[in-house]
Formats: sequence, structure tokens, C-alpha cells
Amino acid sequence: MAPVALDNSPKSYKIAQIGGDGIGPEVISAGVAVLKAVAKKAGFSLDFTELDWSSDRYKRTGSYVPKDYIEILKQHDAIFFGAVGAPDVPDHISLWGLRLAICQPHMYANVRPTRILAGTQSPLRDCAPGDLDWVIIRENAEGEYAGHGGRSHRGLPHEMGTEVSIFTRAGIERIARFAFETARARPRKMLTYVTKSNAMRNGMVLWDEVIEGVAAEFPDVTMDHMLVDAMTVRMTLHPRSLDTILATNLHADILSDLAAALAGSIGIAPTANLDPTRTMPSMFEPIHGSAFDITGKGVANPVGTFWSAAEMLRWLGEERAAGMLMRATEAACADGIKTADLGGQAGTEEVTRAVIERL
Repeated sequence: MAPVALDNSPKSYKIAQIGGDGIGPEVISAGVAVLKAVAKKAGFSLDFTELDWSSDRYKRTGSYVPKDYIEILKQHDAIFFGAVGAPDVPDHISLWGLRLAICQPHMYANVRPTRILAGTQSPLRDCAPGDLDWVIIRENAEGEYAGHGGRSHRGLPHEMGTEVSIFTRAGIERIARFAFETARARPRKMLTYVTKSNAMRNGMVLWDEVIEGVAAEFPDVTMDHMLVDAMTVRMTLHPRSLDTILATNLHADILSDLAAALAGSIGIAPTANLDPTRTMPSMFEPIHGSAFDITGKGVANPVGTFWSAAEMLRWLGEERAAGMLMRATEAACADGIKTADLGGQAGTEEVTRAVIERL
């Protein structure tokens, strides 16, 4: 019997690269540079396919993506995304045309880690690294962004617009289990879930009931509940009391922006849009927008993109490389090589070079 040949070739991952609009291509290009550097250091390779899915494509062709975009994406192991939105395209068209078109079908878990990085400072008085270390789990496929509703009697005094929130038991159960598993894997094993069930008496009450039921499966996780308005106060005044946070699509969208600001800048905040079933490649992006006011000036903060890149590496199973990238990013910040939003004077390229050097 012939011996089985061992494949000692390095691992290779195929990444769909979508810069999108505004500063998106700038920060994604920076992210690709550091990813290639860390992959070389860690002994694997990344094969990037650049896709021109953007508002420019929409204005040229009438569509952000081709008809077979799902099949195109499925040929990759992950998606690396910048931003979408242009001044001359209504935001609801750009968002639904690209970002939500990719995320809504399968990526039901949106994960947004937040902490104060070395070399950065929280606007909260006496809040130091370690005092604010959260991960926000956002339900990413239904809820307030389900896309149901409509408008009627346009232009008349009694014109109406409805936005219907859709909450399903199956959708709540799957995101609740994901959140509890995330909390269980963290040292403090704490979960705070957020609703507005005092005023929204149907869907939000269903959230409360389903999450309380799922909690019984995780007796080792300490859980508490907050109304969303009170949660903003707790995040600001008592950040040490929080760890893992679960909320609906809209509420977590808002709370995660607040979290980024409390940690120092929205420019450092990452996002992982995950399909835990791995039917689709998951998508990783900084949470900032397209920021056309600074586009082309070379001053965009790439740290949120680097952190998103690290989350992508973790999802691909390259934990060591993810840690290397985050340590290099924090080392650059600690050495004062920061963009203006973090109190520094460096540009995008200078920060990128500094991170690559520290790798």
C-alpha cells in the first residue's frame, strides 16, 4: 500500500475585498497591507479578490451588486468590507443595496467588541483600560431592520409610513444562545440583555420571555436585564458593571456607537457579521461610515479596520495571528502613532507602517 502523501503547504484563505465608498477603500487597503504582513509572519497566505461593489457602481449600472453576488461571495472564506454611503445616493438605498443585501440573509450575529486600547483614552472620568471591556451582541437579521412596512397616500396631509419590527422565537433563541455561549467563554461569565418591554409590549416581551427560557441552559452565566434608555446611563456611569451585552438590531446598533465613543473613538471600533452555521462567509468591517468629509485626505483612522481584520483571523482559526495583529496595533497607539480622533497627528499610511513595523 502506497504511503499517504502529507500536504505541508501553508494554509491559504480566499478573501472578498469590498472597499465600498468614501474612506472605505482607504482603510481596507491599509487593512489588506497589515493582513498580508501578519500572514507572512504567521506562515499562511491570504488571496484577496477586489470587488467594485460601491455607490459608483450603482450610479453606473443601477445596482450595487451583480445578480449572482451570493454565489460570488460563497467562493470565499470571508468578506472584508469598508463602508457604504454617498452624498448623492439616499442612505436607505445604499444600505439596503449593499451592506444589508450581504448580511441579512445569513449573518444573524453581529459582534462588536469594545475596550480601551493601550495608548488611547476614554472620555469617561477615571476610566482606565480594563474598566471598559465589553462585547456587544446584536441580532442582525430581523427586529427593527427586518425591512417590512411601507408608505401610502404620498404627498397628502395624511401620508403614512410604517416600519414593522419582526421578532421570531427562532430568531431570538439562536441569538440568545450565541450570546450566552460568548459570555460563557469570557472570564467574568456575565450577560446583560437589553429591551424596551415596558413600552413595546409584544415583540420586546417575547424577547424577555425567550431569553429567560434560554438562560436556564446556562446556569454558570450571571444574567441581568436593562431597559435600553437606562442602559445608556449604566454604560456611561458604571462601565465596570458590564461585560457581554445582548440587544435587538436597532438598540445594539445605537448602543455600540455609544460604546465606541466611550472607549475613545468610533474610529477604533470593529464589527464581525457572523453566520455561525458557516453557510455563508462572514463579513468583517469597521463600524464607522464612509466619512466623505475626510475622504482622500489620508487621515482616516485604520485601527477599527485592523481590529476587524483581527476578528476575521480569529474566525478563520488563526488565533495566533489575530493576537499578533492586535498587539502590534496597540503598540503603535501606545507609542503615540495615532490619528487626530485619538489625539495624535499621524495619517492613515503612517499608522499602517507603524503597525507593520511592530509585527
